[in-house]
Amino acid sequence: MVAAALVIFGGLFYLLIAHGATTNQDDALSARARQAAAVTSASALPGAAPVAPADVSKSTDVFIEVVGASGKVLYSTGELDGAPPPAPASLLDDATAHGGAFATVRGLRLYAVPVSGGFVIAGQSTRVPASNSSGVAVFLVISAIPTLIAAMVASWLVAGRALRPLRQVANTAGEIGRTRDFGRRLPRASSQDEVAGLTGSFNSMLDALQSALDAQRRFVADASHELRTPLATIQGNAGMLAHGPEVSDDVRRAAAADIAGESERMARLTDRLLTLARADAGLDLRLAQIELRPLIAEVVRQASAVHPDLALELDAEEVSVTGDPDALRQLLWILLDNASRHAKRTIAVSLRREGDWARVMVADDGEGVPAEEREKIFERFYKREAARSGGGAGLGLAIARWIADQHHGRIIAADGPHGGAGFFVDIPLVEAAVLPNS
Repeated sequence: MVAAALVIFGGLFYLLIAHGATTNQDDALSARARQAAAVTSASALPGAAPVAPADVSKSTDVFIEVVGASGKVLYSTGELDGAPPPAPASLLDDATAHGGAFATVRGLRLYAVPVSGGFVIAGQSTRVPASNSSGVAVFLVISAIPTLIAAMVASWLVAGRALRPLRQVANTAGEIGRTRDFGRRLPRASSQDEVAGLTGSFNSMLDALQSALDAQRRFVADASHELRTPLATIQGNAGMLAHGPEVSDDVRRAAAADIAGESERMARLTDRLLTLARADAGLDLRLAQIELRPLIAEVVRQASAVHPDLALELDAEEVSVTGDPDALRQLLWILLDNASRHAKRTIAVSLRREGDWARVMVADDGEGVPAEEREKIFERFYKREAARSGGGAGLGLAIARWIADQHHGRIIAADGPHGGAGFFVDIPLVEAAVLPNS
């Protein structure tokens, strides 16, 4: 880039100097010719030649010659090839028409001005401006070489210093990739330039990667723990039935019931793990306009049959939303299953319009959710002795939040109207479905 800039600058400067040299020569010839014309008359000029005319093929001096009206050279202070330089007829015609004219003939720059009985011509070799221009060209070349070398050295030094932090980033990234030490960080830069921003972004990326790896490890550990218990129960009971001693029919039925119950639990856990895996893979639900009240009424009716010991109350308005029916059924079942494990006698389900939202509430009359736990219960595998984890493995409420997010909605835990916990799901109405999530 520096070399290109020098070439462009040098070329423009050379053209400027060359044009200036030619212009200066023309100005000098014009002034000299008019000065001679002021004191010269071709008709009164004797035919004598100068004592020692200059050889204009070698000399760079200005020469003067007087030409008659017929074009014959009457007097000349210069000679070319042993004779006075010729005066082209076209030059004399132009001089007559315009009061003066320029021409370049056989390496000579000529200017003719009309006088009484003829013309006065001032001339000079074209080597004069060429010589001046060539000197400038030599100067530009000689000065450009050390300038370019100095620019290359300076660029190398500056670029090396500027790229040193980038090499640090590249080397650190390579070492982290080889050693898988994701806890390593780049030293914080003291400056506030782009490299400092890159360092901060790289460290932020490592923080996010470390968090993701930690979450993955916790996920695998928790999933293994959740699957270990039902597997142990199934293996123990199956081993007793297959290879153990003779047992009574009551013991056999109890063992079979344990196997069936734990198998169902494993199937439910596996299904929810697959749902979360699809969510992590970027699965998007297909949303369409649906009536929400019939869907909720159907799920509540089915839940009443599953939990005959609980009173399920439904109060719902006619509401249209844009959603996925299967996913919304899954969300309701998660909330009802969660409420059924903590309710004493009653579970209340309602559907209301709240501004641009359809609000679904599932509440119970149980012990409620402590305020400090109301956000944590939506984390995967989050469980505590008194916490609501949805499905017993800490996955249900995480899936419920994903479904709500997919519907551009939200889910929150709060106090319910019966003194227990209340879960509120807000989904945009059809006419407000394009509104951003808030």
